[in-house]
Amino acid sequence: MMIKVRGADAYAYTGGRPFDPARPTVVFVHGVLNDHSVWILQTRYLAHHGWNVLAVDQPGHGRSGGVPPSSVEDGADWVLELLAAAGVGRAALVGHSLGSLIALEAASRAQARGAPAISHLALVGTAYPMRVSEALLKTSLEQPLKAIDMVDTFSHSTLAPPPSALGPGTWLYGSSRALLRRVLAGNRKVNLLHQGFSICDRYANGEAAMKSLACPVLFVLGAADQMTAPKAAQSLVAAAARPQVTTLAAGHDLMLEAPDGVLLALRNFLAAA
Repeated sequence: MMIKVRGADAYAYTGGRPFDPARPTVVFVHGVLNDHSVWILQTRYLAHHGWNVLAVDQPGHGRSGGVPPSSVEDGADWVLELLAAAGVGRAALVGHSLGSLIALEAASRAQARGAPAISHLALVGTAYPMRVSEALLKTSLEQPLKAIDMVDTFSHSTLAPPPSALGPGTWLYGSSRALLRRVLAGNRKVNLLHQGFSICDRYANGEAAMKSLACPVLFVLGAADQMTAPKAAQSLVAAAARPQVTTLAAGHDLMLEAPDGVLLALRNFLAAA
């Protein structure tokens, strides 16, 4: 599904079901050098069980045109503009890694403005502050393909996912590396890897944004996550008024390493009033 935002086409995967703004809506926001495809199992299930699904490609990523976000705040405003353009007045937000910071900031800004209303916020593989090492920042700028190999290693704790993800025997390292390289090559004007890491590293409003929220918040964390370790999310957990925490046996790529666990956590969380 294409939605016009800031004069450019924004792509949102609907889980194989037609979009209907009248149904309850959940919006998925991916992380650095990812696209909507990282949410395949979770989005298809929810779309076929009563939810309206919008798994977006951020601007300048995947099938979406436009200028990539220059900051977490810019990315949050884009998400809210997309909801308005789609005619969605109330939604749940789910974000992974950088996408979790964007979803958090979007929820805070939506509450301050009064519309759209955010009913739930789920943060997957999150941390605050989401610091990126100087070595990785430098490598992402000067040798992005080498940095992709580093990220691929840090993001996984197993070689193959359960069958419910991509199928028995799928090599997570190879499939993830291919996605990162494809998204990087898809935008020749901007080094999306370096820009994405820089955005994560600079964001400084996480605790204030969390303290402003009234909606329930779910944290889905990977016990073996080397990119955003569970302990790095504790400042946000402490700042949340109504936190729920699920820790899974997975690395940073939770949606593929623990697809059923992520889905079950989201399903139960979204089903709650």
